[in-house]
Amino acid sequence: MHDVRYKAVLCDIDGVLRHWPPVEELELAHGLPPGTLAAAAFIPDRLIPAITGLVTDEQWRAGIETAIATKCGSRATAHSVVSAWSNQLPVVDAEVVALLRAVRRSVPVALVSNATTRLEDDLRRQGLDDLADAVVNSSRIGYAKPDPRVYISAAERVRTPVRQCLFIDDTAANVAAAQHVGMTAIHYRQPSDLRDALAT
Repeated sequence: MHDVRYKAVLCDIDGVLRHWPPVEELELAHGLPPGTLAAAAFIPDRLIPAITGLVTDEQWRAGIETAIATKCGSRATAHSVVSAWSNQLPVVDAEVVALLRAVRRSVPVALVSNATTRLEDDLRRQGLDDLADAVVNSSRIGYAKPDPRVYISAAERVRTPVRQCLFIDDTAANVAAAQHVGMTAIHYRQPSDLRDALAT
């Protein structure tokens, strides 16, 4: 890789590097309507504390279980579905892994994710803990994308000025925020987006 216009690559995790399986079958198998888990897990009042480190992953999942139990009237059902959901593994995109490993031979790579305190263990379980020079986990730094401090923190972790960083994310708001702080950023939809950017 020669004459690249960036000196570091910052890459989102979920939606780019790995993809979580749908949960509808789990919900239906437990007699719950589709959308039950999302409604309990991802409401801002529950999610934001989890991805900014105000609560642990375990506390977040306990809150999800309580919310589902309240809605469906069964603590046992809620415990069973949350346990099954928590044991799911995401599908890792092998092409994205290969692209990041290749670019890392030339410039540093950081993984940048809005995640709970479980992220590092999940990466280790799937053999991804050595993929990057740094992992910037929102729950460890106390703020989440699109907060500009996330991008500045990631650039600092790889010792690269923000204007020399390439940022990749599948969420348009996060891409816009990276561009606002001065990064080159691409809105990821498929591996070719990353391949094209890294081929520069």
